[in-house]
This record gives sequence, structure tokens and C-alpha cells, in this order.
Amino acid sequence: MPYNLRIIDFQSAMQDVYDFFYDVNQFLRGRDLARLDDMLRKANLSGTISDMLTASVAKHSRSLVQNNFHNGHPDLVVEGIYPNNSVKSGTEGVEIKSTLKRGGAVDTHGGRKQWMCVFVYETDHATEPATDRNPLLFREVYLSEVDPEDFRTNNRGALGTRTSTLDRDGVARLRANWIYMDQPNPIRERS
Repeated sequence: MPYNLRIIDFQSAMQDVYDFFYDVNQFLRGRDLARLDDMLRKANLSGTISDMLTASVAKHSRSLVQNNFHNGHPDLVVEGIYPNNSVKSGTEGVEIKSTLKRGGAVDTHGGRKQWMCVFVYETDHATEPATDRNPLLFREVYLSEVDPEDFRTNNRGALGTRTSTLDRDGVARLRANWIYMDQPNPIRERS
């Protein structure tokens, strides 16, 4: 893995997210409020999880820190490479994404040469009553170097934000470099 990353860095980051959601949801349930997973819209939840994972991987990593540039790319940069560990658009580091989409296909703001890490998670919004819902669960984690030609542009029309997603070959390359794979629970699949 690049930048001295270790499997334990990803395991620890996922555990940090699990601990956070457990603590927050226990507090919310104690006040008869909805779980955080149920309160947030999908895009907001995904963004929150991505931000939490970025901070946590940085905390556990030996060489990477959070990019201090607001909305800078990549999310994690090699410590000391950029002044103040801040870069608008850099090449040395890892971009962190999270998604509900199995297989790791995720929208980005443009195809570029980068190390991309995608965490795939699932949430339970079907079990009733809601107090019996299963917690957020990570199912897959991928880490791969991708190139601009691995992306396709998603035209969203005049009012939409232009995005890019890995094309068939790019997704295949990403999936070939999985670092965590959990098998789905067949009982949960039917819900």
C-alpha cells in the first residue's frame, strides 16, 4: 500500500466511526429521538462518514495527514510535502470517499491521477420498529491508483453539477485492489 499505510489504519478508522455512531445513537435513543443514520439524507451521511474516515485514517497513519486546504484534493496528504500540509490540488496523498453503492463506484469532481480509497457501507432503513434497526456497517474498502482515462464524465444538464465516475475498466482496477471485504448477511438482504 502507498504512503506506509497499513491494514490496521483502515480497521481503526472503521472502528472509530462505529464507536461514534454507537455513542451518538445511544444518546439520541435515550432521548426518544431518531438515529443519526435516519436523520441525515444519504449524501449528507456519506459526506459526514467520508470526513470522519479522513480524520481517522490521518490519526492512525504513519505518513499521511489531513489536507488543511478547505475542499482541497486529495483529502490526505503526505506530511511535510506541501506548505502547512495544505494544497488546493495535489498529487501526493489519498482521496477518501464513502458510498452505499456496492463495488465502490462513486462520483468525484473530476478524473485525475490519484490514489483513491472507497469505503462501502450499508445502513438499515427497513427494519421496524426503527429502534430495532441494525447499526451502520462497512462492507468493502478499496484502495487503488487511478488515472484520468479511468473516468467517465456524468453530464447532469444545465442545472446539475458535473461529476466524474470511474468507468468499467477503472472500477475493475479499483475492485481488484480491495483491502476489506465483508460478506452480506442474507437475512438483511431480504429486508
